[in-house]
Amino acid sequence: MDLKGSGKSTAFFIFFVLLGALTGSLLGEMLANISALNFMNHVYTIGTASPVTLNLGVFALSLGVNLKLNVMSIVGIILAIILYRKY
Repeated sequence: MDLKGSGKSTAFFIFFVLLGALTGSLLGEMLANISALNFMNHVYTIGTASPVTLNLGVFALSLGVNLKLNVMSIVGIILAIILYRKY
């Protein structure tokens, strides 16, 4: 997935977006201690409530995915995409 033909790799894009989400999440947790900004720590969970388990007798396989986003992590993702496309 090359954006604007710039030669940037998909792996770098995914890394950059994950870094933006992580940075935004950390900032959201730090800013949540301020009473006017405590809404930034509200977490939205997307994924499975419990993992799906496949028991084959010899081994058991458990699969589950949870994505926990807060307001600042979404802002971090958006900023990461904008910065990636710009530079």
